[in-house]
Amino acid sequence: MDGTTVGYIHRKDDYLKRLRRIEGQARGLQRMVEEEQYCIDVLTQVSAMTKALQSVALGLLEEHMSHCLVQAVAAGGSEGDRKVKEASEAVARLVRS
Repeated sequence: MDGTTVGYIHRKDDYLKRLRRIEGQARGLQRMVEEEQYCIDVLTQVSAMTKALQSVALGLLEEHMSHCLVQAVAAGGSEGDRKVKEASEAVARLVRS
């Protein structure tokens, strides 16, 4: 980290709560496999966990763009260009996942 405040800092507790919930879902999935539960039921839970992670990722991306990216572009120079490229690459990774 470069010493600047991250864009999601005001919602940090919300993100941590959501990630802990996702962690619980992952443990539940492990239990389902250990207990040899029906494939479709496991896949349904994988889908729910995937959507939860995507929701966190989209929220973080929005926070990054509305805070970090906006500040860098407003400051001008190469930092703004770097942040735009960084955000574009993050979007591309999310679209591929």
